[in-house]
Amino acid sequence: MSLPIADRWFERREIDAGLTLIWEPHVHPLLRCNIWRLKGRDADLLVDTGMGIVPLRQAAVDLFDKTLLAVATHAHGDHVGGLHEFDHRLVHGCEAHALSEGRDSYSLDLADFSAESQARLAAAAYDISDGLLTAVPHRGYRPAAHVLKGCEPTRVLAEGDVVDLGDRAFEVLHLPGHSPGSIGLWEASSGTLFSGDAIYDGPLLDDIPGADIAAYRATMERLLRLPVQVVHGGHDGSFGAERLAQIARGYLARTG
Repeated sequence: MSLPIADRWFERREIDAGLTLIWEPHVHPLLRCNIWRLKGRDADLLVDTGMGIVPLRQAAVDLFDKTLLAVATHAHGDHVGGLHEFDHRLVHGCEAHALSEGRDSYSLDLADFSAESQARLAAAAYDISDGLLTAVPHRGYRPAAHVLKGCEPTRVLAEGDVVDLGDRAFEVLHLPGHSPGSIGLWEASSGTLFSGDAIYDGPLLDDIPGADIAAYRATMERLLRLPVQVVHGGHDGSFGAERLAQIARGYLARTG
């Protein structure tokens, strides 16, 4: 079936003063990453960069008007597709090699997904039977030819490191489970957590290469102790402490 050509690839919405959410509406929710841009005094923060189907930096050039620290919460292809476009690329040490090699590259053509893979995703509440894209960015685009472009990190992060914007600073929390080097960015003064795929308000995936249920459970226990006010996840909508507790306890109950 021929897909329509999208009028534009990215959408955006201002969430709070200085915080903008960018997303790819024509990408299936399984891979539709939240791209967060936060203004700072000395530098801006970009959390994750989407699929890399269309250049993010070009599409949102008006938002990127100063030094930009592009942080990958982990190296999965739906989060680092556009990371190579930016000068400052930050990722946890456990994900650095996967990032540089573009290891999480895959076709976006449903025909390349086995029935077993589709069934496993459907069991996790991600039905991809209608395909991974609802439109293409331009005439001649071939979903099967999608390739993740690897890139070298310019800064390797570890637990306790700080990403400093001048007037705001975020502590790196190592939150493995979904992937070995999944991280969150935590601002204690405001109770704000950018959580990547460590926790989000949707079906959490722990039956994928690199996932570790025991580590994921430890991450959930840690998150339950964190005095959050708001969580901006890697997918789906933002939420507060009560919803975080529901998601984390639900995961612990399912995997206990």
